[in-house]
Amino acid sequence: MRHGTTRLSRRALLGTAAGAGLGVAGLVAIPATGLAATASGRPNARTGAAGSGLDDPEKKEIAMKLVSSAENSSLDWKAQYKYIEDIGDGRGYTAGIIGFCSGTGDMLELVEKYTDAKPDNPLAKYLDALRDVNGSDSHDGLDPGYPDAWKKAAKDPDFQKAQNEERDRIYFNPAVKQGKADKLGALGQFAYYDAIVMHGDGDDATSFSGIRKRALKNAEPPAQGGDEKDYLNAFLDARVWAMKQEEAHSDTSRVDTEQRVFLKDGNLDLHTPLKWKVYGESFRID
Repeated sequence: MRHGTTRLSRRALLGTAAGAGLGVAGLVAIPATGLAATASGRPNARTGAAGSGLDDPEKKEIAMKLVSSAENSSLDWKAQYKYIEDIGDGRGYTAGIIGFCSGTGDMLELVEKYTDAKPDNPLAKYLDALRDVNGSDSHDGLDPGYPDAWKKAAKDPDFQKAQNEERDRIYFNPAVKQGKADKLGALGQFAYYDAIVMHGDGDDATSFSGIRKRALKNAEPPAQGGDEKDYLNAFLDARVWAMKQEEAHSDTSRVDTEQRVFLKDGNLDLHTPLKWKVYGESFRID
């Protein structure tokens, strides 16, 4: 089951998501030193391990599982390459590991990228239709064969690679870059990533940049001398506000019973084990 996939502004600035929406991305995150511990005895994000952000392979795998628990009710994110359905959110087909949408541009860019690398693929013949339906919820030219073609393509390692690369280019890398610029640990970087996955980036208040701007009115990130936990609480408050602007996002458990749980525990670097709930379902990473 796909949860929380709808985006208000996800690709409003698709071509500039990796740059223009991230106003302080040029800052350099300076790893802090010293040893600190949370109330639970875990070292927090200010230990020597803090230099390995969410882009550390182990942390990135955790991030993929956390998002999949909310999006797919499963920790098996790699099983989602083949996923495709219309969830009735006005974005047409939603598919793949990050919820690429036929109505919002990123699915089109993904299939174009895949076709450039491998012209003879099951999805290539649908490129014109994808261009025509972009910006709408229409299936014109896609039905009835497109879902089966997607599932067939999903067996191809090259298509899986293309999905990974587009996820990173549009969502993961910009979120981690901004998180490091703000001197946030892995949890803060993940909070950014989860927000940009759901809301995308753009100029409006409910985009990732809009959420961050709202948070900055109430707290300063560590890069500006602020307390990391205070800032993340402000960011999550802003995120909840943005989610409640659309009925499809009204269940805020991916913040309330996931990210806030880690934050309350002081687990700023997402040390395992992790236990959380999303939409009432319990998950654990050891």
